[in-house]
Amino acid sequence: MTGRIRTTHVGSLPRPHDLLDLMKARLSGQPYDREGYERRVRSAVADCVRRQVECGIDIVADGEQSKPGFFTYVKERLSGFEPRPGKKVAFFDAERAAFPEYYKEYFARAMVGGAVAPVVPMVCTGPVSYRGEEALRRDIDNLKAALATTGARAAFMPSVAPSGAGTNEHYQSDEEFFFAVADAMRKEYQAIVDAGLYLQVDDPFMTDLFSDPALDERQRRRLAEIHVEAINHALRGIPAEKVRFHTCYGINEGPRVHDPALGEVAPFMLKVNAGAYSFEAANARHEHEYHYWEGAKLPDDKVLVPGVITHAGNIVEHPELIAERLARFARIVGTERVIASADCGFSSQATYKPEVHPTVMWAKFKAMAEGAGLANKLMGSTS
Repeated sequence: MTGRIRTTHVGSLPRPHDLLDLMKARLSGQPYDREGYERRVRSAVADCVRRQVECGIDIVADGEQSKPGFFTYVKERLSGFEPRPGKKVAFFDAERAAFPEYYKEYFARAMVGGAVAPVVPMVCTGPVSYRGEEALRRDIDNLKAALATTGARAAFMPSVAPSGAGTNEHYQSDEEFFFAVADAMRKEYQAIVDAGLYLQVDDPFMTDLFSDPALDERQRRRLAEIHVEAINHALRGIPAEKVRFHTCYGINEGPRVHDPALGEVAPFMLKVNAGAYSFEAANARHEHEYHYWEGAKLPDDKVLVPGVITHAGNIVEHPELIAERLARFARIVGTERVIASADCGFSSQATYKPEVHPTVMWAKFKAMAEGAGLANKLMGSTS
């Protein structure tokens, strides 16, 4: 084994409070300094990329500094949708039904001094098309400028999967809807790759299908197939080695007893035309699932991006534990086919109070880089 285990993360990082203030004013329609806002986004991206490099992250990102949320940002980039305040969206319903007291308190805490804007469900009421060229170009330019000043060698940019855009009230079927969104989002996917960045397609909704009590097994599998087909439709012509696919379990700190097993999700995940697959492997409900890969037939050109630090708690994992976690995967597929990562993003919504304190998050990143170094020594990596 000669390949080195590299390090990355999932994408979203905490935003500075002064940037959140400007973002909150912009999103609420209050007067704000547009040029000052754009400058602050650029400097926030530059700072977070610099800190990633200092922590030992090999494949960096812009931290989604410009985005109000990992999927709500698409309302600025897709036409054909309207906000629908108060609309119920099914998401980890089994968990919430099993632990109602916990989640009542959890969401009450999250609302106090939390997100800069409420998460309002979006509903498709007309033909979908892409209109986010200016915002996308800004994000790409900001990230590439940060790469040039920090010396970072590689970077990725997350983009939401078709399943994350909203719900359908316009197209004849959800399948038709997902493919329409895929055609629109393809412009974003292609632009990211054309800019020399890795594209990360985020689809946490795929795992949620397998724990939805309203669906039977046949319905779950068919919807998962549609997720995959829509993503691959959007990715057509894009080289798989430029794409990483990420799925997770959505909620941050929670009991997680209704999370589906990796063995249910992975067969569909691996059908996505990506070169790398990012998934949760650090939290206590899923750490044991590395055994799945012992029997899975992972193609030789595919890479695993397991979470080895959790986004759901403020304990900093010990580098030796991280090294052990990475070595488990490396022994199965080789060091050159493992990239160390986090379970999920650390600030999926732009919020003043992310679940993991920013100072703790940076310590986790440093521990991950140290753990990857230890794993490389353990596995005899030479590059």
